[in-house]
Amino acid sequence: MGANAAPKTVGGAPMYPAKDIIDNAVNSRDHTTLVAAVKAAGLVDTLKGNGPFTVFAPTNTAFSALPAGTVDTLLKPENKSTLTQVLTYHVVPGKVDAASLSQQIRAGGGKAMLKTASGGTLTASMRGKDVLITDSKGNAAVVTTADVYQSNGVIHVVDKVLMPS
Repeated sequence: MGANAAPKTVGGAPMYPAKDIIDNAVNSRDHTTLVAAVKAAGLVDTLKGNGPFTVFAPTNTAFSALPAGTVDTLLKPENKSTLTQVLTYHVVPGKVDAASLSQQIRAGGGKAMLKTASGGTLTASMRGKDVLITDSKGNAAVVTTADVYQSNGVIHVVDKVLMPS
């Protein structure tokens, strides 16, 4: 991204590469559920840390597609460990941008295995021009906005919530 390039816009807000993941995400109107979940899980300080982190960030629409009551249940204090596991399943340590991910998919014969911060695995693949991120249950999310660079990593917006096994 050149010095004069405009920042990407996500959820109606510019995502500034000089800001960290949290400082950008709080401004996206498409990620209010994700931000609330990150706060409830106590992961704000982690995602404000040095990283680098690659975050597959589900939209509010992705969260609302979960079975009724799922989000409310996950946000309850007694379910903090489950919520943390779900959220950290969307985080891959390191900075994996679209070019790097495409290279890993090609090198893997059409699939790249990504180890998540929760200890699980996500599978990245291509369907036409779309990058798919598949969870351990076989549910595939499409990357709808790639390479939203942050000071401590990169965000890829996805259209589904990924669930660990």
